[in-house]
Amino acid sequence: MGEIQQVSPVKNFFAGGVGGACLLLAGHPLDTIKVRLQTQPKVACGQHVIYTGTFDCFKRTVAREGMLGLYKGMAAPLAGVTPMMAIGFFGFGLGKRLQQQDPNTPLTYPQIYAAGMLAALCTTGIVAPGERIKCLLQVQSSSGVLKYSGPVDCAVQLYKEQGIRSIYKGTVLTLMRDVPSSGVYFMSYEWLKNVLTPEGQSVNDLSTPRILFAGGMAGILNWAVAIPVDVLKSIFQTAPEGRYSGFVDVLRELLREEGLRSLYKGFSAVMLRAFPANAACFLGFEVSLKFLNWLAPEM
Repeated sequence: MGEIQQVSPVKNFFAGGVGGACLLLAGHPLDTIKVRLQTQPKVACGQHVIYTGTFDCFKRTVAREGMLGLYKGMAAPLAGVTPMMAIGFFGFGLGKRLQQQDPNTPLTYPQIYAAGMLAALCTTGIVAPGERIKCLLQVQSSSGVLKYSGPVDCAVQLYKEQGIRSIYKGTVLTLMRDVPSSGVYFMSYEWLKNVLTPEGQSVNDLSTPRILFAGGMAGILNWAVAIPVDVLKSIFQTAPEGRYSGFVDVLRELLREEGLRSLYKGFSAVMLRAFPANAACFLGFEVSLKFLNWLAPEM
């Protein structure tokens, strides 16, 4: 299972924040495309959809809004990414420690999976409102109706209209998406690091290309689990108030009108984003951690 390394919460906070910022900067353009593909209006037979696919959405967005259009809604998740990733990595470490009676005994992969699920539980309070605001800002740009001037204005308007519940709309779906997929995310990353570590060497000395590969593949496996619920979440969070009674209502309507394939809307954009974004995330985390260990070895 590899060499055990305990990291201080302070180092986890800063390294996790850097990793999260790297993930967001590398992956947000394709996240914008994913949300717009998932939430574009249904069309009747003979009518044309707004976007025919990932590349068409990219081309139209850049033509209409410029490259900055791909970064719509980024301020909300960016503002929460440092504490979110810090809490996530802290939750992962806490989950491992709670299950580890002997610090020198490596955890099994099911135990690492459970620790990864705890990481998602710890971050949902930040992720859910950030996702709600991000999706609304991403969708309004493609609809042509600019209701919100930015993330703060969006949060204020949501609160005025329906209170705190509106800001946290979609929290259950965020949990349903993130808890199982986060377990897969961390478990697959740890497993791949161990698999890629040459015989006789420490997992902590893994080369940059191997860290990038492990992080990128972990991201792909994470989204392979998460995307059906993510589609439901995007639709539910951007729908007018009262449009759906709950996620079951969204699922029932989606399957009835568009079939099972509709649960994989934006699949290409998700997978194109998953590898580079998560490779950047884990590389940013590992490099920052090594720097902090060099800067303050006793911290």
